Amino acid sequence: MRGTLLPPDVPAYATRGDRFDDLVLDAVEHLDHRWSTELADVEFAVEDVPPVAVTDDEIPLAHYQPAGGKGRSGTPRRIVVYRRPIEARAVDSEDLAELVLDAIIHEMAEMMGVDPAVIDPEGHGWGDEE
Repeated sequence: MRGTLLPPDVPAYATRGDRFDDLVLDAVEHLDHRWSTELADVEFAVEDVPPVAVTDDEIPLAHYQPAGGKGRSGTPRRIVVYRRPIEARAVDSEDLAELVLDAIIHEMAEMMGVDPAVIDPEGHGWGDEE
């Protein structure tokens, strides 16, 4: 008879998608300390790849979708982060975390109509990634 290798309360395996979701949550938490009011009604999502209908020459890392409609039938403001394009650009796990943060900062800046330097004065988000 075989026993368990790990106690039941220890996660045995986190997928790449799970780890990426955690990076997005970490980035949002980092930015929420300063921008909680502006982010209060923003929904964050992770998708593997952007829609096929992307017409730009460059594959986007994230996308801001303004709110649509009014009342309960409307959709909230949304920032979608695309996992596979970001993973393809990252050289290591530290770079991956930076790219996630940069992508979110870029979309927040677009949403708020400000320069990315306003969102994160520490220097993220306005490099040549986009």
